[in-house]
Amino acid sequence: MKSSLQSGLQFKKEIEITEDRCIGFMGREGMVYATPRMVSDVEYACRDWLVGHLDPGEDSVGTHVTIDHLAATPLGLKVSIEVKVAEVDRRKVTFQFSVKDPIEECGRGTHVRFVVEKAKTHERLAHKRRKAGLA
Repeated sequence: MKSSLQSGLQFKKEIEITEDRCIGFMGREGMVYATPRMVSDVEYACRDWLVGHLDPGEDSVGTHVTIDHLAATPLGLKVSIEVKVAEVDRRKVTFQFSVKDPIEECGRGTHVRFVVEKAKTHERLAHKRRKAGLA
């Protein structure tokens, strides 16, 4: 990790709520931002931002998400994912986030990512696949 990664840093990402980010089981009129997609959007926002603070050969994996989905965001609105680095503890990075649509806060929580060396991760996964009889 680079020394540029510090607690207190903040960033923001905007996302349009398209059909693939919505629940579909309540019909077109009931299409709203799905909680699993909110989680995914937060994870990818954090991962994509974090890459800029990592050394070559490093990436990160999500290890924990705590989320409160506070309000429905209808299809077609945009949300802003506002994120703050709450803590950097060796390779563990904890983020606090808020997801807001144009009307209100629709989600908030914390997300933890762990910085990994890609080569070592690939070795561990290959070993696990062999052990499971997949290799």
